[in-house]
Amino acid sequence: WNDMNEPSVFNGPEVSMQKHMLNLEGIEHREWHNVYGFYMQMATSQGQVQRHPEQNQRPFVLSRAFYAGSQKYGAIWTGDNMAQWSHLEYATPMLLTISLAGLGFAGADVGGFMGDPDAELMTRWMQSAAYQPFFRGHAHHDSKRREVWLFGEPWLSHMRKATIERYTFLPYIYTLFAEAELMVGVSAIMRPLVLEFPTDPEVAAVDDAWMLGPAMLVKPVVHQGAKSVEVYFPGAGPWYDSRTLRKVPPAKKGLGGLFGRGGEGAATGPFKQTVDAPLDTIPVYFRGGFIIPRKMRLRRSATLMRNDPYTLVVALDADQQALGTLYIDDEVSLSHIKDKNFAYRSLSFKDGKLSCAAATSAAGQPNLEVDADVERIVVLGLGKEPKSVKAGSASLEFSYDADADVLTVRKPSVSMLQSWDITFQL
Repeated sequence: WNDMNEPSVFNGPEVSMQKHMLNLEGIEHREWHNVYGFYMQMATSQGQVQRHPEQNQRPFVLSRAFYAGSQKYGAIWTGDNMAQWSHLEYATPMLLTISLAGLGFAGADVGGFMGDPDAELMTRWMQSAAYQPFFRGHAHHDSKRREVWLFGEPWLSHMRKATIERYTFLPYIYTLFAEAELMVGVSAIMRPLVLEFPTDPEVAAVDDAWMLGPAMLVKPVVHQGAKSVEVYFPGAGPWYDSRTLRKVPPAKKGLGGLFGRGGEGAATGPFKQTVDAPLDTIPVYFRGGFIIPRKMRLRRSATLMRNDPYTLVVALDADQQALGTLYIDDEVSLSHIKDKNFAYRSLSFKDGKLSCAAATSAAGQPNLEVDADVERIVVLGLGKEPKSVKAGSASLEFSYDADADVLTVRKPSVSMLQSWDITFQL
């Protein structure tokens, strides 16, 4: 952890070394202030590897100071914030700006570094940060203790729920990180809406919500006492609530005088809608047309989840299609770089068939000692109950909730390390 890794002069007029100061080479301080922190993080990261090369382990180096290229060497955070609602609100545009600059592994101190958050602020901050790339609680030594259990119920349960939700999405988030390194598509992990919907003028100035990758829309609650928020749903839809798995109901009136034509409960066209956000909930939505890999078994750490089976959430678009990817490696070594020991899998749903195959955009040579079974497939927006679901000639067990339009296939007996097709006969 590289903290305070920039030249600072606390009793100076700018709380920093004067910008016109010259180094031994005659270069003004303004030219190399941020580069100093960059090189410290680089040296720390490389030193961790070179100290024990036989261990073949990835380093983790967190840095407060950073510069263009720091994303190659570790994570960063936004520095000393305060336990105030305004700082929770400011965290979103700050992180979106950092993400646009190419530094994907970034976050803000949960609860604020300075001061003492009350239970509501701490809960809302935990919910927001759970869907950001770097998720960490950190506080000044003069602040009161703020372990989540110290707040008591119902706050403990609310914060536990947010943390559990993050862990279930780790396969999806991990894939986003891998794609940023492999340079597959958009490299930003936490994305402003304009990156996914560049032709929509309404999203150009949106800095209070974000896309987590291409498939998830997040709108945090950042005002004290708020129990609802207004969410802008861009694109053609449909959108699905990440918790109920139901389609977002049709808007009464779309933007620009366009009326939502729901048809079976799907909102079409961009629209705004006020949604409920009780204290135990942060509004998060799946975007139709994408497949989100999850792991649903509750564990005490991500390490213990490594061999857990996957749940594939297939959120269909209006054409009954969806795409997704999944990246798998051993999660600890550098073999994914040295030996290309990783699997990068492509998922697609089209014409009633869910397929898994090797992605051609980034070829790995997997020799992984890891389980990658699929225990559940959840299809959203299929429209009706299928007559049968089959993997090859084998019929699979499934259930269909007609009210929610959610189909669940259990124990399909397939692995994400293999190629397969599952057909849905409607």
